[in-house]
This record gives sequence, C-alpha cells and structure tokens, in this order.
Amino acid sequence: MKKIYISMFALSALFFTACQEDFLDVNPTQAIPTTDVELYNTDNGAKTFVTSIYAKFLDWDMSSFGWIGLASITSDDADKGSSPGDGGTDKDVLDALSYNSSNPSAESTFIAQYDGINRCNQALAIIPKLDKADPALRERLMGEAKFLRAFMYFTLVKCYGGVPIVDRLQNPTSEEDKKMLLTRKPVAEVYAFIEKDLADAIAVLPLKSAYSADEKERASKGAAYALLAKVSLYQKKWQQVVDNCNLITGYSLNPSYAKMFRLEGENDIESMFEINGHGAVPTKGIQGYSNVQGARGAGGWGWGFNTPSLSLLNAYEAGDVRKDATIIFRNTTLYDGRVVPATVENPMYNFKAYSSSFTDAWETDANIKYLRYGEVKLMKAEALNELGQTSNAIPLLNEIRHRAGLGDTPATSQAAVRTAIWKERRVELAFEFDRFFDLVRTGQAKAAFAADKSEFFPNGRTFTEGKNELFPIPATFIIQANGMSQQNPGY
Repeated sequence: MKKIYISMFALSALFFTACQEDFLDVNPTQAIPTTDVELYNTDNGAKTFVTSIYAKFLDWDMSSFGWIGLASITSDDADKGSSPGDGGTDKDVLDALSYNSSNPSAESTFIAQYDGINRCNQALAIIPKLDKADPALRERLMGEAKFLRAFMYFTLVKCYGGVPIVDRLQNPTSEEDKKMLLTRKPVAEVYAFIEKDLADAIAVLPLKSAYSADEKERASKGAAYALLAKVSLYQKKWQQVVDNCNLITGYSLNPSYAKMFRLEGENDIESMFEINGHGAVPTKGIQGYSNVQGARGAGGWGWGFNTPSLSLLNAYEAGDVRKDATIIFRNTTLYDGRVVPATVENPMYNFKAYSSSFTDAWETDANIKYLRYGEVKLMKAEALNELGQTSNAIPLLNEIRHRAGLGDTPATSQAAVRTAIWKERRVELAFEFDRFFDLVRTGQAKAAFAADKSEFFPNGRTFTEGKNELFPIPATFIIQANGMSQQNPGY
C-alpha cells in the first residue's frame, strides 16, 4: 500500500549529521497508510498540521539561545553578558564577530528553519486531501502555512543569503529532490518565492478582527501585508513598501510602549504577528527564552546573556520612555515590585524578555513581537523619504516619537530624515531581532561596530565588509552538497 510520511502531530523533523545522505532530508517519525488520513479528516484534524508549525517557534533551537546569539548578541545593541568566563558555547565569538563555518548558533538556526519549513510543506500537502473539513477553514489554514513558510524563508535569506528552496515534501529516492535539498538558489529567487507565498496568503487570510479570542495569535491578512512590506524594504522596492503599508487596516499604536511587552500587551491593537508563550501548566512557552536573558548572580533569576550595550543606552534621548521599558537596570525595582539587587553581575538586562508571573521558569509567558504597527509606520516613513516624499515621511516618524514622550524630529532634509528614521528604528525595535540586519541593509554596519566600544572591546568591533553581512552556511551542509552549493565569502 502506498504510504505518506506524517507523524501524529505532523512533527517530522529534519536531521543533521555528516553521515546522512541528504542534509535536509526528512526523517519521518511514523509511516501511515494513505487511508489513515481519515483520522485527520475533520476541522480539528486539519488545524493540527498548522498548529504544529506555530509550535516550532517555541523550540529552543528556533527562538531561544542560538537565535538570540545569532541575531541579537552580534548586533551593537547587545553584549554577550553573563559572566566573563561563560562563553555560552559560542556567544563570545558571536559577540566578537569571529565565528566560522562550524558555528553552532548559525548551524542550529539553519536547521530549525528547515524543520519548520518541512512542517509547512506537510500541511500544504495533506490539508487539500481532508475533504471532510470545512473548505473555508482549509483555505485559511493553507494561507497560514504559506505565511509561516515565507516568514522562515525571510529569516534564512537575511541570515545566509541564497538558500535551498524546499517547496514540497521530498521523495527520498528522487535525484531531483536531492538536488532541491542541496542546491542554494540565488537571493532574488528566494525573495520571489517569499513574495509568491505572501501573495497567496493575502488572498485567503482573514483580518485579525475575524479571529476568535482563542486564535488571536494566528497569521492574518494584515500580518502578511506587513511582512510583504518588510520584504520589499530589504530589497529597496520603496513604492511596494508604501503600497503594502497602505493596505494595512485595523491597527493602531498602543498608547503605552512599556505595556506592550507585558502580559497585558500580548496580541494588542499594535501587534501584527508575535510568538505566544504560556507559562501556566501545561507550559507552552519559548524554551529558555526568558531564563537565558534573565539577571544573573545573587538575587537574579537567569543566565544573564544578551545584555544591553552602552552603545544602545547612549542612543536614547533624554525623556525617551522606551529606555526604561527596554532595559532592566541593576539596583532598581521593576513595575511588579521585583527588586533587582546590586549583587547581580551585569548592569543591564533585556526587559522585553522578562516574565513577571513566571520569572524563574524555563518556559514563561513572554512573547516575541516580530511584526507590529509601530514598525509599519517606520517602514512607510523610510520608503516615502527614499521616494523623495520627505514631507510625508516626517509626520509618521513624529507619531513614533510622540508615543515615546519625545518632541518632533529636528530633521528636515532627506539625508537628515533618513538618519533620524534609522536611529528611531534602533530605539523603537531594540531586542526585537532587527538591529543587526538593519545595519547590514542600510550600509551602517562597519561604522556602527567600530563605534560599539565596551570593556571587552575598547576599540570597538571589526565588521569585515564582504563577509560579515551574512552568516556562514553550516560546514556540514557544504560537505554534503558536494559541489552543488558553495560557502558564503570569507568562511
């Protein structure tokens, strides 16, 4: 009997060892005859396949220590933190921008994204077969899967440049599928694939307001437009950025910047796409996310990694409410009454990863806000300014500043407004996994890292142009590709 490869919860994984024939091959956890698809041929059964994709974002390898190191500690917003002698496996070399092709964080992030993409491909392969599930629901679930696949490919292209486009479940005996798994595609093709998935998602996803309260974290039409605008931003497709931002409706700025990152601000009026953590039993939080970034030492509650840099601290203007909403300071009292004693090891910690209710837990209720309406305002402002419509960009920039308790920007020329928007993105989106990629896409990286001075880097850090724009493709993948793919320059 013909079989398909799915697990009971669509949790098949991609495996990574040098001895395997294919780096991105599927390791099926259970082989089920095609007749057993009937077990999932209900509305709830169909949802299972997409729920498993969201669940991937809670994993340690997807959203926690490796990702924090790769996308945050590398930036000028953060230092390694922790104790001087604790390198956190590789967080010291990430901080120093001295990683190589065997870097564990670059490797685990690469693998995790493809594990998630495989779950998307499972959903897209199986859901059309579930003819007893509601047709409108199936269509929406397919849209969610395409949005999530696009999100993961956007992460991959930002981190590694061109990558394999795996758009289907693989036949382990197919040479064509092996080539698909091991051949990096050009950056332009990856972006085109992302744009196609998002266009498909936009066509079928509902507005955020159409979801019930227990589905508020699911991808919506607004989230897809926002991600498409961001994809266009990275490609400098300025008019497309504006057009997609203009199609976003039903959102507004949360009047309180600080409350956005507390339990009361989860999935708020500003939120467009965030990863939901639940600390209550049964815990379904992001594994270790809060703990590895929590205050370290006597009176602390975590490992102390990914600490705010002096460079970030100095970027805030006087009176900017975002500073105290982003940074936990040693020897202060937090909003919930928790005292951060003078005995913790580091002077500053990431407030956006803090959980008041489950502070000491491994899995907490802290969320990651990946897309929010505040960034939409800044993306549109940046695009309008680049299109020469500076007078239309300035009011958008000022909206963000006013929410932060600041006055109007003094910038008026196109060049000055460009610099002001870049700075505003930094303090608005600090510790939301954008800064490193913003520095690269805007050409600011070399100068910014040289200016990022600290106790451990008194002369700043060296960003090597032509190399550090991208992270290394895992060495094991390159070996297995056997000439079908090449390493990024400098590694």
